[in-house]
Amino acid sequence: MTGPELMAVVVFGLTVFGVIWAGWRYVESRIDKAKCEAIQRAKDAGKQAEAATALASYAQSQLAEHRLHVAEHYVTKSGLREATEHIMEAIAGVRGSLDSLGSRIDRMIEARPGDRAGRGGQQ
Repeated sequence: MTGPELMAVVVFGLTVFGVIWAGWRYVESRIDKAKCEAIQRAKDAGKQAEAATALASYAQSQLAEHRLHVAEHYVTKSGLREATEHIMEAIAGVRGSLDSLGSRIDRMIEARPGDRAGRGGQQ
């Protein structure tokens, strides 16, 4: 092999090696870029998950406050039924008192001796 042939083989070998090396570097750079994008997406997903967790926690606290408000200010059906029963019992007691009051007034009027003519002195 002569010098120019040897030089042509070496240059060809270096060219092939350079092309393979450049191709490998290109593929490796794409892999690194994909890794960086995946890491960034994971960080973004983590931030979104933290925000969602915070929002869920806030919603849970608001729900607890609302439940407490409802428990303090509104009546359950059984509580309303019980209060209604007490009120109806009280109304029945007042009705009974009024009925007996009418008969008591009648007895007082009947029990008065002498003043049967009424007012004004007419008999």
